Amino acid sequence: MTFIRTLLAAASLGVALSATAQESAIRTTLVERIPQLEKIDEIRPTPMKGLYEVRVGTDLFYTDAKGNFLIQGELIDTQARRNLTEDRIKQLTAVDFNALPLQDAFVTVRGNGKRRLVVFADPNCGYCKRFERDLLNVDNITIHTFLYPILSPDSAEKSRNIWCAKDRLVAWNDWMLRDKTPPAASCDTAALQRNLAFGKKHKITGTPTLLFTNGVRIPGAVGSAEIEKRLTEIENTASKAP
Repeated sequence: MTFIRTLLAAASLGVALSATAQESAIRTTLVERIPQLEKIDEIRPTPMKGLYEVRVGTDLFYTDAKGNFLIQGELIDTQARRNLTEDRIKQLTAVDFNALPLQDAFVTVRGNGKRRLVVFADPNCGYCKRFERDLLNVDNITIHTFLYPILSPDSAEKSRNIWCAKDRLVAWNDWMLRDKTPPAASCDTAALQRNLAFGKKHKITGTPTLLFTNGVRIPGAVGSAEIEKRLTEIENTASKAP
């Protein structure tokens, strides 16, 4: 039995070394031919035989076993009816709710505040304004709002004025719910720069973007009924946990 285990271990090691050599060869070829790919983070085989995933940050490409061809697009598993590229990007950009830099957001608490939601929002986003009005219908919730000025220079200005206001929540609600322009203000706005860097890292490309405590991420405005549904699902799951 010991001899068999030794053979199996040796075989596994051989496969691992072979795979490593293959990936190294692909990397060498691609970087030589496409210098822009010098910062390849990972190369790994995909479920499709002979096709390899090439990851640069959270950008995905695909190549053959020799690095002779490079494909930019989506890999679909037609049998499982799954977008493997989309699944992989979600995995790479997943946000651990408990690790969020909540100090860079301002807080809204309604009712008992037991349920939690994170929102990345641009003050000049019309969908964000609609979402804020609809969110008034959701009770017993704590909302962490990250100012995320990506639409225009004016978005950055309004975000600064809201973040630097004496009462951020009042300034936010005055603008988003009552169209009252936040008065000019100044302070340390490093938090806004951190928000932008965080969003870039996690591919937050639009507003509003919603993050729930169970890791679910929704890009775009949804109605209060959908928010309630998601929050209730989280509560039900938590109540069933051992």
